[in-house]
Amino acid sequence: MTSRRDLLLRSGLLALPVLAPRMTAAAEPAWAPDRTVRIIVPVAPGGSLDILGRVLARHLTPRLGQPVVAENLPGAGSNIAFEAVARARADGLTLLVGSDPLTINPSLYPRLGFDPVRDFAPIIEAVRAPQVLVVNPRSPVADLARFIAWAREAEGRLTVASQGNGSIGHLAQAIFAQEAGIGFTHVPYRGGGPAVLDVVAGHVEALFVTLPAAIEHIRGGRLRALAVTGAERSAALPDVPTVAEAALPGFDVVTWQGILAPEGTPPAAVARLAAEVAAILALPEVAGDLTRQGFTVTAHGPDRFAALIRAEAARWPEVVRRAGARLE
Repeated sequence: MTSRRDLLLRSGLLALPVLAPRMTAAAEPAWAPDRTVRIIVPVAPGGSLDILGRVLARHLTPRLGQPVVAENLPGAGSNIAFEAVARARADGLTLLVGSDPLTINPSLYPRLGFDPVRDFAPIIEAVRAPQVLVVNPRSPVADLARFIAWAREAEGRLTVASQGNGSIGHLAQAIFAQEAGIGFTHVPYRGGGPAVLDVVAGHVEALFVTLPAAIEHIRGGRLRALAVTGAERSAALPDVPTVAEAALPGFDVVTWQGILAPEGTPPAAVARLAAEVAAILALPEVAGDLTRQGFTVTAHGPDRFAALIRAEAARWPEVVRRAGARLE
C-alpha cells in the first residue's frame, strides 16, 4: 500500500508546511494555525455524508495543524451547499463533501448556481457504494431471476420504492427496468430511512437503496437482499450477487462520496489535501468502519475523480429524461 510519505513525495509537498491563497503570493497563508478549514456537508446531521465529513475533520485537524470543522448546510436537494462552495474563495479553506446529487441535480433543476464540472476542483473520491435491491423476507421471491419474473407477471403493478424522485436509487431502478424489459410502480420517499422501514413493514414490495442505509436490516434478517448494483460484489455482503452476474451483464450503478473545493484552488493545496485524506482513509479503524457500513474505500486522486465527475455529469441527463423524474 502506498505510504503517506510516498504520497507526499510524489506531490512534492514534504517541504510545504503552508499554502498561499490564489490571489497573491504575498498574502497571509491560507493554512495557518489561526485559520479554520470548513468542510461543508450538504445534508442534515446524521447519515453517511455527515459521518464522513466529521471523521475527516477530526483527523485533518492535527495533520494540518489548524482547526478543521464540518458544517451542515442542507436544503434544496443539496444545491444550497453546492452553490455556496462553488462561490467560495478558492484558498483551500472551504471544502465540500460531495456525492452523486452533484452530477444528477443539473438534470432535475432548470436553473442552478453551479456547474459540477466547471465550478469545482475535485480533490479525492473517498468511497463508493452500490444500490441494493431488497424485499421483505416474507416476499415470495428469493433471487433476482424470480424477481424479474414476478415483475413481468405483475405487468407494472409491482411497487418499488426509492429514496426520492431523481435519487440514485430511482435512477438505478429506471435503468434496471429498461434493461430487463419490465415496469414498476415507483413509490418515492423523502430519504432512504423511511423507505427501508416501509419495506420492513410490508407496505411496499421492493426497494432500490444505497447499501449503507439498509445493511443492518439485511444482517438482522428484516430485509432480503437480492442483488447489488455495482460491477463487483460488496465486501460487506459477499454472498449477494451483482445485478450484472445474476441477470443483466454490464449493469453498474453506484453512489460515490468525495471531497471537492472551489475551482481555482491552488494545485498544491489540492495535492496536499488529497494526500492527507488518502492517508486517513488508509487508517485501519477508518477503512474498517467504512467497509462494515457497506462502502468500498477508493481514495482516487484529483485526476481520476475529475474523470468520474465528467462521466457522471454526461450520463444522467438521458437517464433522468427516460425515467420521467419530477421534483415535488
